[in-house]
Amino acid sequence: MMRKNIQPNLRQMAASLFLLALLLLPVVSSAKSVPPASRYDVLYIWDKDLSNLQDYKEELEGQLGDEVGRHLRLIQRGDQYGIIYDCNTTALAAAKMAVRHSVLLSKVELGDARAIKDEDYHELYNVSYGHGANLEALHEQYKLINSYLGAEVGKELFIEKSGDGKYTLIYRRQTDKVSAMAVARKHAKILSKIHLSASITREDNNEVVFGESSLLDHEEKASEAAPGPCLPEPQVAEKKKPAADAVPVLTGVKKQCFTEIGGKTNGTLKKQLEEYIAELRRTGQVAQDEKTGWLVIDLTKGETIVDINVDRPYQAASMIKPLIALAYFHQFKEGKLKYTSKARRKMEAMIQHSNNAATNWVLKQVGGPRAAQKILSSHYGHLLKETSIVEYIPGGGRTYRNKASAKDYGRFLVALWRKELPQGKELRRLMALPGRDRLYSGTPIPQGTLVYNKTGSTAKLCGDMGILAPKGQNGRRYPYVVVGIIEKQRATGNYGHWAMARGNVIRHVSSMIYQEMKANYNLL
Repeated sequence: MMRKNIQPNLRQMAASLFLLALLLLPVVSSAKSVPPASRYDVLYIWDKDLSNLQDYKEELEGQLGDEVGRHLRLIQRGDQYGIIYDCNTTALAAAKMAVRHSVLLSKVELGDARAIKDEDYHELYNVSYGHGANLEALHEQYKLINSYLGAEVGKELFIEKSGDGKYTLIYRRQTDKVSAMAVARKHAKILSKIHLSASITREDNNEVVFGESSLLDHEEKASEAAPGPCLPEPQVAEKKKPAADAVPVLTGVKKQCFTEIGGKTNGTLKKQLEEYIAELRRTGQVAQDEKTGWLVIDLTKGETIVDINVDRPYQAASMIKPLIALAYFHQFKEGKLKYTSKARRKMEAMIQHSNNAATNWVLKQVGGPRAAQKILSSHYGHLLKETSIVEYIPGGGRTYRNKASAKDYGRFLVALWRKELPQGKELRRLMALPGRDRLYSGTPIPQGTLVYNKTGSTAKLCGDMGILAPKGQNGRRYPYVVVGIIEKQRATGNYGHWAMARGNVIRHVSSMIYQEMKANYNLL
């Protein structure tokens, strides 16, 4: 039996390598005739949508490791954007590296790689407002830039950790050098009033350490904002049994502030969402073997307004990671673990960068998957009824056995917002760390929206779960929970393109939900 399973895989890999060798042969054979000054990089993908490539780049970083990940660059050629490993090596070395990377990426259906001559494309540039070792000073500068430039920089204002170990405050413009310089001159003129300057810096794929939601989360804590304008004080979840036909996510007495509601929900959002997914199926954009789950909870009114396939357990992928953090923080609360600086770094890597090695480290401290599951079942079983943690994250991130339902994520997020979880303040900080998401990034949802989220993706799943808290015209926040999951029965043949397309489906749904909330609460 084992021979039958192994031999086709070996034949398939050999065929793939042979095909790659044929594709790379022209590059390798020309190496001797190329002038010594010529340099080659490794190319992974071309696409006209820069937003898509930002999603794809995160997947590449997870598969190729930190060393390669740090040198991934976004480039542009005509109307196409690409992702390269900026290795600046010989044609032969680049070809060999492309083969190695293709083998790694083929295991997770992420396409292949090929050598590309370092010419006929240009790198991308951002606008820079300051560089230095004092992160706190840059935090203050961030606030100033954000208040003065506002819509000019939108959601794309970040503090990065540069290669020299210092920090840079940037507007992620990601455009050509001339265009970036034009924006920098315009911003410098505006900022001269407060004695700040602007210049440009190359897009170097640096680690992002601070962004919009980091600032908004900090401001929320500083002002000791309540979880929502109409929610009562949290109640103990076990004390009240939810109605049998309701999504049991909010407990305790709920009051509704009618004077703050701009209009009533018209009841059509769920129908609109179902019709949208049905149309995607009809046109083949969502396959018949793909199941979807959607949950939307209005936290202001304490009502579930969309619940589609929310009870069944789906593959959890990286969306399980905040729940693993919950198990760790429970043990910390019990005095069985310490939250050291090392543990904090691992948590940040696990939640912000979805680092699998860091996740396995956190799981190991808790006692392993079985121990984590026991903690969650024993102490948070009223929230996580369909959750099962049964495995460490395997090599390559192909985790298919850990599971949770959309309803579980909803209950967890409601408890997080209502401050019912241990170390909830730290857990919210972790989930507000800047990163590419599918609920807010790349959507028309306006800046100033506080976001706590965690994405998840494998060759069989694309999802996101989070809290969005936009502001109304009255200055108050109106938070709501969104969970979107698309699960494929069979692994896709081209995971990268599949994940990009499904991520955009979730973004579209999130935009639909925002429009409904905007009508209800007179949002900005």
